[in-house]
Amino acid sequence: MANITWGIAPIGWRNDDIPEIGKENTLSHVLSDIAVAGFSGTEAGGFFPEPKILNKELKLRNLRIVGKWFSSFIIRDGIEETTKNFLEHCQYLNDLDADVAVVSEQTYSIQGADKNVFTEKPNFTDEEWSLLCEGLNLLGKVAEEHDLKLVYHHHMGTGVQTLEEVDRLMENTDPKHVHLLYDTGHIFVSDGEYLPLLEKHIDRIKHVHFKDVRKEVKERCEAEGKSFLQSFLEGMFTVPGDGTIDFIPVYKKLLEVDYKGWVVIEAEQDPNKAHPLEYALKARKYITEVLSPLNKITV
Repeated sequence: MANITWGIAPIGWRNDDIPEIGKENTLSHVLSDIAVAGFSGTEAGGFFPEPKILNKELKLRNLRIVGKWFSSFIIRDGIEETTKNFLEHCQYLNDLDADVAVVSEQTYSIQGADKNVFTEKPNFTDEEWSLLCEGLNLLGKVAEEHDLKLVYHHHMGTGVQTLEEVDRLMENTDPKHVHLLYDTGHIFVSDGEYLPLLEKHIDRIKHVHFKDVRKEVKERCEAEGKSFLQSFLEGMFTVPGDGTIDFIPVYKKLLEVDYKGWVVIEAEQDPNKAHPLEYALKARKYITEVLSPLNKITV
């Protein structure tokens, strides 16, 4: 247990893809809720201020920034241009004393588009795959120069979504420089399973998102051909213990390999439907009552 630090993402309060929802939730409000719910940190949202201001607010609440999302466009813009932007990103994270840079290739992504996320995901050509992997190897080295780990986020609606695609990414990138962010919700919605990815790539996983899925909502959204944004607004995602995913075997596996790092609760929801603090407390209750007792079990 001492090796795992629990955080919760700000996406339950405000969403960078739909800035109008939850905009009444100020930085102070979000950070105070996170502290009240008993979490140790969060990932930086797009609405977070520059480091000097943010660090003061974090210190007042004894919180840390884990990392921040970076939209890479290696295929669209090339390695050189992407690297310039990534350098700025890493410097920002350095100023916050963060641990990871969360990277997702957004070339052709439909995660913010009005398209059927279940049937219209993009695919990369062999040449694009080669360019992506070459670029990620370089970005991983840049991250290390800033005392960060690059963790790649497989994501619905992108070219690296399925287990097969994660396999290809892992096989063609350098394990010394490119690590994996394991997200339970995204791989479950994509493939209908969440343990095979964990078990297959456990040695590459350096950051974890615990996201639950309401299976009945997922199936309805899939039948209706909804977009990614429409699906989360419908309530497809939720916090652990409130959906379909059994996190016990996931957590046992992390304990078994002596995982060291953050597990971040992340559940894109409409804050007007799912009260952010209420759901943060639900997640904390699940961690305390269901997962924490597993630390005493030999796995």
